[in-house]
Amino acid sequence: MKLDGIELTKISDYLFEIPKTGKMRVPGRVYFSEHMIKSGAWDVESLKQVMNVAHLPGIQRYSIAMPDIHWGYGFPIGGVCATDCKHGVVSPGGVGYDINCGVRLASTGLEYSAIKHKIPELVNKLFDLVPTGVGGSGAIRKLEKNQIKRLLLQGSAWAVEMGYGRPEDVDFTEEQGFLRSASTEAISEKAFERGLSQVGSLGSGNHFLEVGVVQEVYDEFLASELGLFKGQVTVLIHTGSRGFGYQICEDFIKVHLKAGEKYGITLPDRQLACAPIDSPEGQDYFSSMSSAANFAWNNRQVIMAMAKKAFMDVLALGESDLDFRLVYDVCHNIAKMEDHIIEGKNKKVCVHRKGATRAFAPGSSLIPEKYRKSGQPVLIPGDMGRYSYVCVGTERAMQETFGSSCHGAGRLQSRKKASQMAKG
Repeated sequence: MKLDGIELTKISDYLFEIPKTGKMRVPGRVYFSEHMIKSGAWDVESLKQVMNVAHLPGIQRYSIAMPDIHWGYGFPIGGVCATDCKHGVVSPGGVGYDINCGVRLASTGLEYSAIKHKIPELVNKLFDLVPTGVGGSGAIRKLEKNQIKRLLLQGSAWAVEMGYGRPEDVDFTEEQGFLRSASTEAISEKAFERGLSQVGSLGSGNHFLEVGVVQEVYDEFLASELGLFKGQVTVLIHTGSRGFGYQICEDFIKVHLKAGEKYGITLPDRQLACAPIDSPEGQDYFSSMSSAANFAWNNRQVIMAMAKKAFMDVLALGESDLDFRLVYDVCHNIAKMEDHIIEGKNKKVCVHRKGATRAFAPGSSLIPEKYRKSGQPVLIPGDMGRYSYVCVGTERAMQETFGSSCHGAGRLQSRKKASQMAKG
């Protein structure tokens, strides 16, 4: 099969491979179906990006794209790429501008039928407590520089220490809300300034805080393990590292463009700007990116605490009656050092997930003990006003996608094109 000149070989009903051509180091693999292809749920530019990523030095096995693939900066959104830690590269375009954009699901002990008359008042209270929009800020007092440095080096434990949540929240956050590789040494003053007042804010674009209800349960065992039941009221939060992470990405794309020339790295798209992982430029980016990831986990932790306060204030409930609990927090714009089986051997690789969610299998020591029988929760938001899904990681994901899954509903058009079409 060919799509606009790009060869696709069908591997299974839901997996197609783009063979190696030219200077591609590995094949590309795209998880979609013939129905999605026929309905136009793809674009040729994002498929070209899958091929471009396959040129990166040190890339392992495949350049992978999830079903929600669409065009992004350098990498497609929905892209997964693992590079050799010793001989590979790290690329800011493989993480994206919103470092550790992610999703957090909280559950309550409430049933929708009992509180539905209070929803309008609850929504108004949430708007009062959680800043939104471009430049949104002020959820908590503007931090001093020494305070934000502590936040960046402690991860979400900082927010808990400040009274925004409970200690067990840390255990139910990916990486326990803390990348130990974080350092503030290479972070610009502009990035610091942008982050000082934005902890606890949603931002704009497709970020949201959503009050939801469990509509369907497809697996009673898994639902029980996750503490979910039909008719239950939940809160879903989607946001990331705000202007702080954006500035770090912007700063290091410039650094890595020069690094590519310095280290003789030739790529088909300059947006794939990268540096060897073990180079000063690679290490500076990785430590700064890790700091932005820690910022984002704090951001979602504070927003969750504000949401809890809104529920308690509007419904006049105590903590035990509300039973507000973090189910899990996952990131979907990140690069992390992980161990994976490659060609039969355990190997440490740098896994870039850009618009892709980690999906580790049952038994992994990297997921909360409570979920080791079920597998890591995978949170997949839907379109506004439609279903979102709670899934779990599987062993097959570990074998095929470096333990990764999709991160959302995807899109048929960019927001700009959709807006233009709506306006006629």
